[in-house]
Amino acid sequence: MVPGARLIVLGKQGAGKGTQCVRLSHHYVIPHISTGDMLRGAVKMQTPLGVEAKRFMDEGELVPDELLLGLVDERLAQDDTIGRGFVLDGFPRTVKQAEALDRLLAPLELDTVLDLEVPRDLVLARLASRRVCVDCGTNYSTSTPPKVDWICDVCGGEVVQRPDDTEAAIKRRLDLYDTETAPLVQWYAASGRLAAVDGTGTPDDVTERLVRTIDEHRQPRPTSRGTGA
Repeated sequence: MVPGARLIVLGKQGAGKGTQCVRLSHHYVIPHISTGDMLRGAVKMQTPLGVEAKRFMDEGELVPDELLLGLVDERLAQDDTIGRGFVLDGFPRTVKQAEALDRLLAPLELDTVLDLEVPRDLVLARLASRRVCVDCGTNYSTSTPPKVDWICDVCGGEVVQRPDDTEAAIKRRLDLYDTETAPLVQWYAASGRLAAVDGTGTPDDVTERLVRTIDEHRQPRPTSRGTGA
């Protein structure tokens, strides 16, 4: 295993992106950059961006590009991502965002764009049963709860169902994915950067598939990032 990689993980909400991004982060020794976590942190801190984003998130809507792009640009400019790479989780979601990301990264290039393929009925069931620690973001479910009374095993925080994990909000997000994000898969495929990976099975099975795919697609790594346009 060679440390460092520049990765994007795509897939429907509930496909297991968060779990697999953490595993890939550890495997390749790179930061896991979750736009969802960053946004929820901003909401919790009631920053101006968080207050604006909360309205969209509560309604199951996608947060507008202008809010996300500034957040992502700031994070990708930090030393750890420039020096070692990253795994992006939850961004980009549209072709427009992907084009903007390419400009931000230039002259750096992505190693692989991974598409986790999981059937819609399975992700709907996963999301409806998901529970999350309000403090550290650790995921649980109704079938795999914390050890003690919905108290996080990791940090002791309260484990709850997120407001955007109600059935109505979940269906809305999946519909938005089909209409707005699915074309992104085609766009990356057309540029030769996409690798589809079966996201069903145990987490270990999926991780093994992802690592094998990434290592087959590794690219030479320029050492500096441009300023973008």
